[in-house]
Amino acid sequence: MTKQTKATLIGFCAILLWSSIVGLIKEVSHSFGATLGAAMIYTVASIFLLLTMKWTPLSKFPKKYLIYGALLMVSYELCLALSIGYSQNSKQAIEVGMVNYLWPTFTMVATIIFTKKKASWIILPGIILSMLGIVWVLGGETGFNVSEIMANIKNNPLSYGLAFIGALLWAGYCVVTIRISKGTNGITLFFMLVAVALWVKFLVLGDQTNIQLNVSSIVYLLLAAAAMGFGYAAWNIGILNGNVTALAGASYFTPVISSALSSLLLATSLGWSFWQGALMVCLGSVLCWLSTRKAQETK
Repeated sequence: MTKQTKATLIGFCAILLWSSIVGLIKEVSHSFGATLGAAMIYTVASIFLLLTMKWTPLSKFPKKYLIYGALLMVSYELCLALSIGYSQNSKQAIEVGMVNYLWPTFTMVATIIFTKKKASWIILPGIILSMLGIVWVLGGETGFNVSEIMANIKNNPLSYGLAFIGALLWAGYCVVTIRISKGTNGITLFFMLVAVALWVKFLVLGDQTNIQLNVSSIVYLLLAAAAMGFGYAAWNIGILNGNVTALAGASYFTPVISSALSSLLLATSLGWSFWQGALMVCLGSVLCWLSTRKAQETK
């Protein structure tokens, strides 16, 4: 097995790890609450990253990346963890996770707008299909149902809103990182900052929950932290040394994989309309990706 093949397989592991995050975060929030649970996850994940990835001194960070990269990354992770943690039930947590997976589409749009990257006309149906997929997911068993969609959002606007904002923030981070990071990997530092922000929120604002400390809750906490920390570490190896095209293509199917794993972890059945919506999000993201490749081929 070649070095590139090994790195690519490690990158695929990152996709599987990330796909388990929604279900694991929700399980941790059941035991520790949204804020405390997230704070513990990022604290343990930071320890894992410190043990597995080389620490980058602050002096090595480009100043812009240290400021804007940290701001975007920390804001995104807060939105991701709290949107899932504040969800009212397991099915809603999976729906919120699906809203977050609009980020590949938003990333492509941001890349085209801010880096002047060329794209073909198929980006338009890609964007429409992705957004329609989310609408389909939120529409319940009937698919496109405006009253059901509005009822879902009105029932918990905080979770859905945080997930949507998070998708925009991560798209921004992806574009900014490429332009100003100069190859610097700030994940470990940024995770530590996320943990600090969450602990401050917990200590200042509190988090009303009955803490359930047992073997099961500890196991879920360790699994969630490992999925977070090792997922980023594995992805970094895959991107640097593996087949980037294969990894990028596989990553667009994360919503379906994530929904399947979350459904198993949270023992929640998902209707056919949900899977239809999830596939729409995946296909929309793929079309957005293909639009830039088609444009390059026609140069």
